[in-house]
Amino acid sequence: MDYIYYERIPKASVLNGIMDLHEHVFEGSQLREEKLAEKENMIIFVACDRERVVGFKIGYKYSSDTFYSWLGGVHTDYRGNGIASELMRRQHALIKSLGYINVRTISRNIKREMLILNIKLGFNVIETFVSEKGKHKIVLEKEL
Repeated sequence: MDYIYYERIPKASVLNGIMDLHEHVFEGSQLREEKLAEKENMIIFVACDRERVVGFKIGYKYSSDTFYSWLGGVHTDYRGNGIASELMRRQHALIKSLGYINVRTISRNIKREMLILNIKLGFNVIETFVSEKGKHKIVLEKEL
């Protein structure tokens, strides 16, 4: 497995792999390049099996000392192999080296695997809320 990170939108083949995987992981939801382009200090990590993007982790600057880990996922064929954990560890090591003190994410109770992974890797629940779409959200934060 190769792990690569980008500090800008990656080349088309990688970007298309991320977009396809996003659609797979988030039940048909599409990720648009314009949405990525508007994020400040964005960092994208990908896990690749040869040329195939099988995992990704995307985040961006939330505040001067906090990084927001926004989106991530692993293809169902590759789950259970520690890819999500490795992507998260690599993301946290890099953003700590860049001077961030905290990392924040938002999850949902129905995404239990991700919620459990966040807690196992040191995140704490700091609040919950209901989104404009009526979905319950869980805000987690971790000191790096």
